[in-house]
Amino acid sequence: MQVILMDKVVNLGNLGDVVRVKDGYARNFLIPQRMARRATAAAIAEFEAKRAELEKAAAAKLAVAQAQGEKLEGSTVQISQKSGVDGRLFGSVTNFDIAEALAKVGFTVEKAQVRLPQGPLKTAGDHAVSVALHTDVVVNVNVSVVGEHA
Repeated sequence: MQVILMDKVVNLGNLGDVVRVKDGYARNFLIPQRMARRATAAAIAEFEAKRAELEKAAAAKLAVAQAQGEKLEGSTVQISQKSGVDGRLFGSVTNFDIAEALAKVGFTVEKAQVRLPQGPLKTAGDHAVSVALHTDVVVNVNVSVVGEHA
């Protein structure tokens, strides 16, 4: 299916690109998330009429994400979890826990924006975690997991 991108999509294209994707990906993800529209002649003409407005909105989103990223870069959040004597946690620290801890500090971050490449944190100590505020803005945050001995 041919779609026109209404926003920058990672590994697919930028705003305004007409790309060919699988039907299910377009119908179930891109179109409901308002990241794309079907690439009909009318939709392309409508997009071209609104192109400057959409690019301005995308630039504003990027500027807000960059401003938040500068404040967030290098900050440290502390999370306490129950752990054993050896420092392994009885549970794990997930992206939800990290997003919640960042919200307590004053940063609005959704759990989907917190990237844990090795999966949930299962040991006490300091861990580097990346937070993707925008497709072009990825910042590093230090997460200090403190183990409470049970």
